Amino acid sequence: MSSNVLRPGTTLGYYPEREFEPPNRFEAAVQRTTGPIARRYRAHQLGAQSFLKRVRQEGAQLEKLDTVELRDRAVELRKELVLHGLVRDLCARAFAIVREFSDRILGMRHFDNQIIGGWTMLQGMTAEMETGEGKTLTATLPVCTAAMSGIPVHIITVNDYLAARDCELMSPLYNVLGMSVGAITEDLDDPRQRQAVYARDIVYCTNQAVAFDYLRDRVTMGHRRGRLYRSIDGLSGSESNANQLLLRGLCFGIVDEADSVLIDEARTPLQLSGPAANQVDRQILGQALKFASQLESHGNGYLIDDARCVVLSKEGKAYLAELSEGMDRPWTSPRRREHMVKQALSAKHLFRKDQQYLVRDGEVQIIDENTGRVMPDRSWELGLHQMIEAKEGVEITDPAKSLARITYQRFFRRYLRLGAMTGTAQEVAAELWSVYRLPVVKIPSNKPSKRRAFPTRMHRTADEKWRDVVTHAKALQDKRRAVLIGTRSVEASEKLSRLLTQAGLDHEVLNARQDRREADIVAQAGQPGRITVATNMAGRGTDIKLAPEVLKTGGLHVISTERNDARRIDRQLFGRCARQGDPGSVGAILSWEDEIMNSRALRPILALGQKLDSQTPIAYWIGLALIRAAQRAVERHHARTRKNLLIQDRRLEDIFAISGLME
Repeated sequence: MSSNVLRPGTTLGYYPEREFEPPNRFEAAVQRTTGPIARRYRAHQLGAQSFLKRVRQEGAQLEKLDTVELRDRAVELRKELVLHGLVRDLCARAFAIVREFSDRILGMRHFDNQIIGGWTMLQGMTAEMETGEGKTLTATLPVCTAAMSGIPVHIITVNDYLAARDCELMSPLYNVLGMSVGAITEDLDDPRQRQAVYARDIVYCTNQAVAFDYLRDRVTMGHRRGRLYRSIDGLSGSESNANQLLLRGLCFGIVDEADSVLIDEARTPLQLSGPAANQVDRQILGQALKFASQLESHGNGYLIDDARCVVLSKEGKAYLAELSEGMDRPWTSPRRREHMVKQALSAKHLFRKDQQYLVRDGEVQIIDENTGRVMPDRSWELGLHQMIEAKEGVEITDPAKSLARITYQRFFRRYLRLGAMTGTAQEVAAELWSVYRLPVVKIPSNKPSKRRAFPTRMHRTADEKWRDVVTHAKALQDKRRAVLIGTRSVEASEKLSRLLTQAGLDHEVLNARQDRREADIVAQAGQPGRITVATNMAGRGTDIKLAPEVLKTGGLHVISTERNDARRIDRQLFGRCARQGDPGSVGAILSWEDEIMNSRALRPILALGQKLDSQTPIAYWIGLALIRAAQRAVERHHARTRKNLLIQDRRLEDIFAISGLME
């Protein structure tokens, strides 16, 4: 994403957004060849140290001013930024003023590494900052600078809690600088209220909220969404649909937890849905589940490949045709019946309660496996959601028809300028550049890390692993250490909770069932002898404050009980300890029966491993190697999924451009 899209003196106009034109084959080939050089050159252009020196010089002059004089300087600077744009010297002065006001109003003064991180984001790059380095405060530097120049800013984070919390925490700083701020959350369901919040200088929101609101605006614009129509409407002051639009456009966005938003969640397109005309017959869903059970007992009727897809064999298709012989529609159509039975098999084998979803208040609610949070407004498509509802025996919801569709890849490329921050980006740096033109810049820590890593412990069975986890947690609790145990699913966290209870160990559980108590649980997780069992901590965005006694006994100890689908997510869990120079330690306790090892390609080696003594060195090293291989295989599969979605997205873009259909 070019940092020069917003040039000095640019007039944003009516609903500004970047018109992205996908490269042709030759351009794409050149980009692939020169990509590593280009992204390193962009990062080299940053000039971070010279910019930091300039901010320090400006700041030395501001320390002598009283609050009224400082506010007058801010007003003068705002006029210059509006007139000249985001030029380097004015940005340095803006950073210095924001830093000084933050120190006086919030009692938090930006460290030098936060200055560098803020400058990185303002230049349209990704700042990789260690967890605990204060990304929330860092973001105020580019946000205030852009807002003072008259550019609307979206700060995009992963959940409503963080959006509301960060908005409330930082609003005194924005207000003293004369800028309005608001948060878009799920309970803000009145379109007029949402429109009023988006009209403010600075808006905190989630990636889902802003993307769906953008789709709603596209539907509202209808055929007048093209650049020419928008220019005409802007010049004429037309109010044909402008008063109904929620957003003011896509000007400057800063994405928090960028790898989670731009990579992990980019595997599935977003669809704005409306009520469909057809209803779902529970009897048909029940019949599909029955046929799936019969196909299971038949033998070689289907298989589940390494991409977690159900594939029917020729024998399975023939047996299904035999089962449905003489039945009415939809069973008379081979394509329809095979699709429905594959969805039924997927619902039974690939989507497990308390892992991919939970049943709460009589509804099937999807769990985001990357963050461990519930996504109540999401549903699976193509009848899968209704199939899972039938499996669980809850009320069947009506299917929905798609009104508009967009991928995160296409949506975020439409910001005139895009910056990002995260604790874990190096593993996906090439993808962030190739898709979003976001080079990754590693920001140094403010203080050296004191994190200690203990060797990984491998066990032959899951039961042995859980017993070791309980024993290890008890030993740490006896030393008055605070312990955080990470699990991959609700099911695993609750199983471990039962084992801890049986062992007489007091603990707290944080998973999708307790997400409403998240702040309270996290607030107590750093107390002496506290054991906290949590599902995936990616994107939690909350610090575990350590009690003085815990700091003296070695800090927080993090135990990983299973490898995640991406190494980045493992790093995010380990990053919960030893923050800002605090002591802390990490360790992993794994087994040969962990879910990530459930690959057909690994089964012959796993069978061999089950015969080995798990305490022998050869079994240990083979187990570690297999887990690393399985994790990399999953990462490659997810990368291929995103790449295929991007290819499909570009094809659809051509179709939309020709037909004029809604995205």
